[in-house]
Amino acid sequence: MKKLITTLLITTVIIASITGCEQAKKKVVKFGATADYYGETKSVIEQFNGSQDTYEVQLVEFDGSNTDVHDKIKTSISKGSSDLDVISMDVTWAGEFAGEGYLEPIDVRMQEKGYKKTDFNEGAMRAGNYEGQQYTLPFYLDLGLLYYRKDIVEETEAQVLESGNYTYTDLSKLADKYKGQENTETGFVFQSGVYEGLTINVTEFTNSFHTLKTGLETMKMFVDADYTPNDILYYKENDTNDAFIQGKTVFSRNWPYQSKLVNNEQLQLNLKKEQIGIAPLPNGGVIGGYVLGINKNSSNKDGAWEFIRYISSEEGQKTIVIQGQHIPGYNSLLTDADIMDSNELFKSQGYKNALASSIVRPISDKYKKVSDTIQMNVHKYLSGAQDLGITIKELEKLITDNKIISKQ
Repeated sequence: MKKLITTLLITTVIIASITGCEQAKKKVVKFGATADYYGETKSVIEQFNGSQDTYEVQLVEFDGSNTDVHDKIKTSISKGSSDLDVISMDVTWAGEFAGEGYLEPIDVRMQEKGYKKTDFNEGAMRAGNYEGQQYTLPFYLDLGLLYYRKDIVEETEAQVLESGNYTYTDLSKLADKYKGQENTETGFVFQSGVYEGLTINVTEFTNSFHTLKTGLETMKMFVDADYTPNDILYYKENDTNDAFIQGKTVFSRNWPYQSKLVNNEQLQLNLKKEQIGIAPLPNGGVIGGYVLGINKNSSNKDGAWEFIRYISSEEGQKTIVIQGQHIPGYNSLLTDADIMDSNELFKSQGYKNALASSIVRPISDKYKKVSDTIQMNVHKYLSGAQDLGITIKELEKLITDNKIISKQ
């Protein structure tokens, strides 16, 4: 009996030892990402680590501003470091990092898994496509939207807005028509201060720089109109948000977070969620958010791909979207019941149409320089300090010199 017990104990120890060795043999995947607010990143990592026996993802979390995080990641990978395997990037970094040779193309891997670009959000996929090659899949997304007052805009006009089948000239007429109703002070607000938001709005007004002259003239028309605030040239997201949620304007161009604030009962706003409508912007809203790519220097590219594939898939995206209140990058989730119940935005037809018409900012390996040049020249034009001809000439030169790809 003692001999049997001894044998069983030895066997148990051996099995435990083998199991421990197998666990120890898990290949580590280092994931560099910005700290999030709701903990969705850590949750999806735990899911992935518990889903298989080959890889274990370890989070390398970055704090600080977007610029700080960009510089830290770029410094690491530009020196040939393999400290990070998977990189979370702002959508505007993808072209830069790909152009600098920091990222591994994923076209072949996508093909092997039967993935199509149309499986994922179009704008996000464009942002990660550089010179015809795909380098990224979606992590979590943001999107430019048109907000409007449902209690002010006539129903037939609202239906047209939500379809997306209207122009900025149409929006201008509506802003002029409804300004002042229900104690509003202005008809339309958007971002036109000298910062990244201006580049975003220029992208939207000019249809990704395809209608440069018309788009800039239209922006100028809005800036000079009496249905926009006198200080519109200083407006950023917070200014736009405050004007809308406090009931001071009829129309607002902003991001999805504005809707969350209106739905927050603790803020005790005069404006109620029943008064808010959402529509696509005339030429489509710019995609924001983050995408995922593989560090070219990674010594574990297979593991990096497996994690990216998981986090961008239906299962991974579901956690990211529901827990973090983000936009899904995996298109089939737009009709998922759990997703629909997690966020009232997803039930809006105008919101769904906006997701289907997303566009991207210029894709360039020198994005910061490109964006700064756009802001400087367009703001001069909008403020009357530079004429349209010079502005167009400067932007056309910028587009040519930097081989900007704004649509594939």
